[in-house]
Amino acid sequence: MSCNSDTERAAAASASQSSSSPLLTSQDHQSAASPAAEVAEPPVFDSSSSIVTNSEDNPSPPSTELEIPIGWPPDGKLSLNWIRNLMSVFDWASRNIEPTQLPDVFPVEVFDSLVLCASKILHKEPNCVAIDNLGSESTVVVVGDLHGQLHDLLFLLHDAGFPSENRFFVFNGDYVDRGAWGLESFLILLAWKVFFPRSVYLLRGNHESKYCTSVYGFEKEVLTKYSDRGKHVYRKCLGCFEGLPLASIIGKHVYTAHGGIFRHMPATPKRSKGKKNRKIAFSPEPSSLSIGSFEELNKARRSVLDPPWEGSNLIPGDVLWSDPSMTPGLSPNKERGIGLLWGPDCTDNFLNKFQLKLIIRSHEGPDAREKRPGLGGMDEGYTIDHIVESGKLITLFSAPDYPQFQGTEERYRNKGAYIVLGPPNFDNPVFHSFEAITPRPKANAFYNFEEVIDSDEELDLASMVTSP
Repeated sequence: MSCNSDTERAAAASASQSSSSPLLTSQDHQSAASPAAEVAEPPVFDSSSSIVTNSEDNPSPPSTELEIPIGWPPDGKLSLNWIRNLMSVFDWASRNIEPTQLPDVFPVEVFDSLVLCASKILHKEPNCVAIDNLGSESTVVVVGDLHGQLHDLLFLLHDAGFPSENRFFVFNGDYVDRGAWGLESFLILLAWKVFFPRSVYLLRGNHESKYCTSVYGFEKEVLTKYSDRGKHVYRKCLGCFEGLPLASIIGKHVYTAHGGIFRHMPATPKRSKGKKNRKIAFSPEPSSLSIGSFEELNKARRSVLDPPWEGSNLIPGDVLWSDPSMTPGLSPNKERGIGLLWGPDCTDNFLNKFQLKLIIRSHEGPDAREKRPGLGGMDEGYTIDHIVESGKLITLFSAPDYPQFQGTEERYRNKGAYIVLGPPNFDNPVFHSFEAITPRPKANAFYNFEEVIDSDEELDLASMVTSP
């Protein structure tokens, strides 16, 4: 099986930049998600309206018919048209077929090929990816939590513009769980990663783990959609999650990660036993907590199904689970049971220590922020949490009207947002807030949203699987 070469991707870059026929545009935002037609006919793409609809709803001649079922390219090389078709088919399928019919439009063999190609790329990337191949024509789009809200992801991609050689994307994790289309959302992003591996960067969120996906719906979603092959598909997804990098440095001055900063890990003492040395599990006392280095970050072992909350490999858990606070200092995140809490002084120290100007993290939606005194709400999809001498700390959340399934009558109705960073220094954030695509297609939740808490608090740590 072959994956795309750099030459072929370069040839397709101009096509990506010049393509101006999105599924959803800003003008179409409120009207695009119309109720699904009763007759589930394959959709057609109408470039005049820039909306994928059923053919009976679109009297104008179609410019392109969607290819269903999706097949893996014979030469193993993805194209822009293949990805556009993938997005359109998933959009159509969410409105017209049952979840159990997804293999009819996206066969498991195609899933295997896509995940294999993407995993080969992801596992070769360092824990902290350096996005430094930026030029005077480049822009970088940073995206926060998505949580399986497929239609909002599709809108975001078209509103920001598709990835290209000069339009970079950094996704800050939490692609799955809670929403009904986590699998489709993740697969779309993997396709873009395969097509533009040096322009699209997928970081890991705390929900890209075995524990969270077993509680918040993704595991059940996959098992439902792929039935007898569901366990196979789920295992492949978990393996892909393990390969996702933890953080990024954009240009020279912007750090992004799902949760935030991380601790210094003192040298682990060793003791001899025969001819072998065995490491002793060692967790620094809270009084000795200090900010870690990027050398430590890149040496951490990220290939774990669930980041440890104890032992000598705590940095992945810090990066994925930590939260900012208005209280000075660095302390254990007791509310979550994993990761850290850090104050404005730590933000200033982190930025100054590594000559950075901006931290962009995600991890907290409107439900979590409702319980965080002193920090802003998530009404606009972002908050500026710390403004210090060395720069700023921003929380970015890209899932509007979150969560999709809510156990209370009154919804948060938050906007989602993404950030655009531009030349010359790529450290001046431009915020783009957007409303949710409404109405959403009807769907059933894959978890008991009325009983499962929404903000990842009070984790059952005993059930989290950690590798030795």
